[in-house]
Amino acid sequence: MTGTSDRRDIIIGIDPVKNRHMALAWAADEAHLRSAALRLVVAIPPQHDTQHVDDTPRHLAQRQAGTEALRSALEWAQARQPDTRPTSSLLDGFPAGVLAGLSHEAGMIVLGSRHLSRTEELLSAGSLVVPVTAKARCPVVVVGDAEHVTQAEPYLVVGIDGSESSRAALAWAFEEAELRHCAVRAIAVWQPPVFSLHSADTLFHSERRLLSETTAGWAQKYPDVRLTHEVPIGSPVEMLSEAAEHALAVVVGRRGRGGYSGMRVGSVVHGLLHRAHCPVITVPAG
Repeated sequence: MTGTSDRRDIIIGIDPVKNRHMALAWAADEAHLRSAALRLVVAIPPQHDTQHVDDTPRHLAQRQAGTEALRSALEWAQARQPDTRPTSSLLDGFPAGVLAGLSHEAGMIVLGSRHLSRTEELLSAGSLVVPVTAKARCPVVVVGDAEHVTQAEPYLVVGIDGSESSRAALAWAFEEAELRHCAVRAIAVWQPPVFSLHSADTLFHSERRLLSETTAGWAQKYPDVRLTHEVPIGSPVEMLSEAAEHALAVVVGRRGRGGYSGMRVGSVVHGLLHRAHCPVITVPAG
């Protein structure tokens, strides 16, 4: 293994309103594969600061719901992967900020997806996916509600664009593929420019060369992982989503640096979070 995420804790954010067992299953299985500790977290927002309404009953109810959700999720995770010996934490603070803060010491953050629209995700007080993905210092895995079934040979899709973050995503994808005994499909999507001084053939072949150079040496480093290269033509979000239709996950780098409400995750990451059917794994540069 490359040591990209070593054996630091795998942290999963538990939703007290709707516990998503698919995300919990992914986190428990990943902890088992990596011989890592699994930590279940619920964050409770602070009480409203108001002089007119006593917010204590609502806050206490939230804490009680969080405690019950953690107890149920802990039992479920222990039953699925007994050797992981998961732990749980009920923390104070806004969920997105708490999980982003924990990412500084975590090996991975796992979240369930509510499949909100972009507007709902950005404006909802309980939204997690976009802001945590944008600000986390470790890989973030977003898992949908349905269990994902692959075709024939299992594989991971990784998006390549030549950036530092996509190189980090490729390293992480190979590490994950070795753990899961699956193949890696490295994809560099070429989107024809509206105007260019160079011919389309020249630009297309340049994209193919970039993909070849970026992936050079990885097959030798991971001889048991089968690697394929693809340069489809079209929209990066559409092409990656289509390629990952039956994948174990799609892995991409994160270019954004976490702007207001975590909107700056990059257009491709943002698109995949709302379009891809398989888990989306976002890897920050470095």
